[in-house]
Amino acid sequence: MSNIVVIPCRYGSSRFPGKPLALIAGKSLIERVWLLAKSVPEVDRIIIATDDERIRAAAKGFGAEVFMTPVECRNGSERVHAVLSQLAGPAPQVVVNLQGDAVLTPPWIIGDLVRCLLNTPTVGVATAAVRLSQAQLDEIKSVHSAGEAGGTFVTFNNVGDALYFSKNQIPALREGTADEYAVYRHIGIYAYRPELLARYLGLVPGALEQTEQLEQLRFLEHGIPLRVVIVDYRGRTHGSIDRPSDVATVEKIIKREGELA
Repeated sequence: MSNIVVIPCRYGSSRFPGKPLALIAGKSLIERVWLLAKSVPEVDRIIIATDDERIRAAAKGFGAEVFMTPVECRNGSERVHAVLSQLAGPAPQVVVNLQGDAVLTPPWIIGDLVRCLLNTPTVGVATAAVRLSQAQLDEIKSVHSAGEAGGTFVTFNNVGDALYFSKNQIPALREGTADEYAVYRHIGIYAYRPELLARYLGLVPGALEQTEQLEQLRFLEHGIPLRVVIVDYRGRTHGSIDRPSDVATVEKIIKREGELA
């Protein structure tokens, strides 16, 4: 059985049309994310999932495997499932949904999630989180106060299963700082067993998911455990490309910290 990474990738973006093909320090965004996935030892196959011929052509140009998926796919989870429905032969053991704009995701984080499912047969889906310093928490608060999306928080129980996700800080620190009391930022990458992903997509979005506009809350509202894997960025900076202005920021980080893959 194999472990695969699917990279959902669409051309249309309200804040950054054509984002996957934007050049980041000489390479397109989608090629950079693909190279990150290729450097993960635990991954056997990487597939770019798109509904756009321009992305397909560009991906084929740098040697990627591409599956065309329906325009009607509403999110990355549906696009990943559309790829799985086209695969021939046995279903993969683990499938990772790696967002196409996650250009600064350290490859070892992807490996951490795959190993979680391989080593824990009872876990059907896993996601990542990183502990924040007070300085990092203050930065997120500053972005939020400016009216921009600046990260999602997660809490989890003693086993490691998620209790809740929110754009608002959880838990609230009534005293002390994040350097003393743990506050975790959710990293939007998921590893599933294929049957669990199919089950998830058959569920009706609940009130919490619609209120927070966080699709991972669907698992919790329907009583499906979602394992949170605590990861270490090893001094690397978290970031993704959401708008054109992020390109220069990410290029500065790459110049300062070096390439991840």
